[in-house]
Amino acid sequence: MKILQIHTQYRQPGGEDTVASNEATLLRNAGHTVIEHREQNPPGHLAAAGDMIRSPWSPAASRRVRDLVRVHRPDVTHVHNTWYHLSPSVFRAARQAGSPTVLTLHNYRLACANAMLLRDSKPCELCVTSQNAWYGVRYKCYLGNYAQSAASAATISFNRRRGTWRKDVDLILALTDFARDRFVESGVPEGRIAVKPNFALDPGPRTRPVEDSNIVLFVGRLTTEKAPDVLLEAWDRIGLDHRLELIGSGPLEADLRRRGVPGVSLLGQLDTDTVRAKMLTARALVLPSIWYEGLSMVLLEALAAGLPVLASDIGPIPEVVAPLGPNWLAAPGNPDDLAKGLALVADDEEVARVGADARALYESRYSEAQGLADLESVYERVVRTISGPESPGR
Repeated sequence: MKILQIHTQYRQPGGEDTVASNEATLLRNAGHTVIEHREQNPPGHLAAAGDMIRSPWSPAASRRVRDLVRVHRPDVTHVHNTWYHLSPSVFRAARQAGSPTVLTLHNYRLACANAMLLRDSKPCELCVTSQNAWYGVRYKCYLGNYAQSAASAATISFNRRRGTWRKDVDLILALTDFARDRFVESGVPEGRIAVKPNFALDPGPRTRPVEDSNIVLFVGRLTTEKAPDVLLEAWDRIGLDHRLELIGSGPLEADLRRRGVPGVSLLGQLDTDTVRAKMLTARALVLPSIWYEGLSMVLLEALAAGLPVLASDIGPIPEVVAPLGPNWLAAPGNPDDLAKGLALVADDEEVARVGADARALYESRYSEAQGLADLESVYERVVRTISGPESPGR
């Protein structure tokens, strides 16, 4: 099968970029042909402003994608991110040129101006339940800026009214049941959306049993929504005879360093291979987020490494972590509850059991083999759909 994969890359590479790249590699290794088309938002203020104005519908991006489809004649066009340089116009262009279309929703941008369902460091579903993205402008939800929030809200509202997701996208992929339900409530046609989780690369066998390690990891941006400050407060209260290593950088880094919590090291940003190696030698990973997350790649990578995960009981996270046991979920933003969970990390038998369960969970749901099967099933489904009788509303 030939797949045209389209993605607007982020200037600071993140999980979405990793997923798109991993999917392309996985498909090629299985014998499929993948054409990767990557674009980036422009760096200059004037060019960026122009693209923001065109973010609801970009004729130039439409022409580029139409030409790509006509040249490569893919069996499927799979889009990961259109914000904001590409715009949703690319779906109509691909379909007019004869290609079925698939969209993966890595975040909540189809319903929320800032794509996070987060306002004032708290979960917010106002634009979901009201089906009115313009609340995002009132509260300057996108980067604290009225104009940029308006561009994002306009993109959501225009394409909702136009029926883009019904007319031009053959299948929309949500990463979790939680996300699917929020999108449907926000107005995305239920018949167009399915759940397909991400997969993680297999890091290979552990180099040290979890119960023999004394390293607990946090991996992520040091930002309020990731809650490393809550983790440090909980760590200080519980006083474990282990070490906590925070991997990542961000605006909270200086404050976290000033706290000087005993047993805590801030390692800064590390490359992917180093993080993977650390997971294979660590005792546990903590994911204390206070926002919904999409489907955290760090979480899936920890499972792949056979690493117990203590995580916040919020949004879609319990869908992944609950099979490890209810005690491995903590109330978000609550250092006392997180400290209770951290006490489990000191129990050698418990971490050994949960580590084995984590690896088994990865192999059954989030492995490369399962990821390939899911992708091939999605593509076969949309090819059958578009080659059959035209569905209502097309």
